[in-house]
Amino acid sequence: MTDDREPVSAAEVHRRLVEAYGDVLAGRLDEALELIDPDVVDHRGGIFGDYHGREAWRRTWESVAENGFRNVSVTIEQNASDGEMSVNRYISRGVHRATGRHYEILTIDMVRVRGGRVVEHWTLRDVDAMRNQLTR
Repeated sequence: MTDDREPVSAAEVHRRLVEAYGDVLAGRLDEALELIDPDVVDHRGGIFGDYHGREAWRRTWESVAENGFRNVSVTIEQNASDGEMSVNRYISRGVHRATGRHYEILTIDMVRVRGGRVVEHWTLRDVDAMRNQLTR
């Protein structure tokens, strides 16, 4: 099977993925999932460990979407890329539906891209800042 997609840089795939986050939270996953390799490894760590495969990624996004955020926007502040690797530093903003509280947090994530799809992902999100903003 050949891949007929145009070659796309790791930075471009990463940008598209980050900018699709608002659609993901609105439950529109299909376009963003096209950027994810079926055998992706998402190195989330923590108590749940790594996620393996596009369907695990889908379940994660569905869970996040169900948590009820609206008016989500993402601003990429800096990107560094080299070959297959891309790193973004970005600000996420949104409103928690249940409480009406706003949040604005810093996230840094890194992806490895092959064939126009993310094959590995790492992320650092300021969850303490988010928790403080949503529970104050």
